[in-house]
Amino acid sequence: MAETENKAPRVINKSGTLKMEDKVAATKQARDISGKKMDRKNRRDRVKADVAPKEFDELMISVDRVSRTVAGGRRMRFKALVAVGNHKNKVGVGVAKGNDVTTAVAKATRKAKKSMITFNLDGETICHETRTKVTGADVLLKPAAPGTGIIAGGTVRSIIGLTGVKNLISKSLGSTNKVNIAYAVIEGLKQQTPRSEWTGKKAEKAEEKPAAKKTATKKAAAKKESK
Repeated sequence: MAETENKAPRVINKSGTLKMEDKVAATKQARDISGKKMDRKNRRDRVKADVAPKEFDELMISVDRVSRTVAGGRRMRFKALVAVGNHKNKVGVGVAKGNDVTTAVAKATRKAKKSMITFNLDGETICHETRTKVTGADVLLKPAAPGTGIIAGGTVRSIIGLTGVKNLISKSLGSTNKVNIAYAVIEGLKQQTPRSEWTGKKAEKAEEKPAAKKTATKKAAAKKESK
């Protein structure tokens, strides 16, 4: 009886094997396929994998619950609006639906990456003022001086925060629909043209006007001489 009392109870795992005691586990060493001893530090399950930095950052702007009336009743789903950007001059927006939130967000992220645009920057602000309309949404974007920051709210601020724009003034003048506002912001960024291009066009127009005046004066002088 004394021998049975001194013995520690045996613990059986779920798989049916006996649980290893702490003393045995401390002395036991792992071995590879060839039978060589492996250091605990270099074991595969303890070596941290090198995680590569993400090229694009993802931001979920909104998730809405939507319903669709079918023959059997209402069909409930989720609609996600996701923005993707690289904090430089690439940004995209995607909208998708799914039976659950994770599916909707994953589909929206894939769409956003496929529809990414590359726009022009003037330092840390946009090149010029734009006002874009998408259905009911009307968004005004204006460049700002260094140190101004991003004066925007809601959807506009979320999208601009994923770009390299640090100084901006914006105003939403129309609908409050987040999807339409997001597409209006993307359209406004897409319309940005670099300063060198639009200043060159103005210079060409200014040169054309004096040339037109000279031709008009020559014609008038020719008419007087003929008289």
